[in-house]
Amino acid sequence: MKRILTLLLCTLIALPSLPQKYMEHPWKNKRVAYFGDSITDPKNSGSKTKYWGFLQQWLGITPYVYGISGRQWDDIPRQADQLKAEHGDNFDAIIIFMGTNDFNNAVPIGQWYDETTDSVVAAHKGQWAKGKYLRLRRTMNMDPKTYRGRINIAMSKLKKMYPKKQIVLMTPIHRAFFKSGDSNIQPSEEYANACGIFFDEYAKNIKEAGNIWAVPVIDMNALSGMYPLFDEGAQLYHTLDTDRLHPNDEGHARIAKTMVYQLSTIPCTF
Repeated sequence: MKRILTLLLCTLIALPSLPQKYMEHPWKNKRVAYFGDSITDPKNSGSKTKYWGFLQQWLGITPYVYGISGRQWDDIPRQADQLKAEHGDNFDAIIIFMGTNDFNNAVPIGQWYDETTDSVVAAHKGQWAKGKYLRLRRTMNMDPKTYRGRINIAMSKLKKMYPKKQIVLMTPIHRAFFKSGDSNIQPSEEYANACGIFFDEYAKNIKEAGNIWAVPVIDMNALSGMYPLFDEGAQLYHTLDTDRLHPNDEGHARIAKTMVYQLSTIPCTF
């Protein structure tokens, strides 16, 4: 045992020392476009400082903000066009925080792909000779009336418009009761929407989109700890009685801090 401990000690002494200086955050002083809805919209009254405002304070990120209250995934192409018109390619990355209004508006989930049978040239040594063979083929479903179709439309546009830019998706945070008037009453996520789908399906599909479109996803639905269904958790939202949908300043700070840690593992530029 004494010999083993001696060998371990010698090995540790021989190892190079760790660098003393902490690595600089990869998103520090970058220019980032934010696409989204009311949680991103600077005009929303739920908080004085939004998550992107905290990121600006803490990391020096220059924010280009395009989120508008009430918008859904079918608005992302318009936000992308506005970014292009105002900044061209002079920015570093895009963050998309969207999906809660698709749920509230009962947008059907739909399909990621359409499948057809098509002929394709193939060859495999020792298996089959070069020739045309019938194979199943799938193409992206682009139905603007479905959630997956809308995401496909938006991501297809962004991947063609900005093929070298970093694009990060964020799942929507948990939501509870919201009322801004008799014509806008939104039940908590405990209830399915008008087409019978629960909220978590919309969050799950953002994670699926990350694999489909080769983009990183920050699972804000899980990682932020935001849970307004209990009164205790609703303290991070605008009001306990009428707005458990929009985070207050403390809630936005929590979202931003989660992003700081998650973005530290994701390159902003390449």
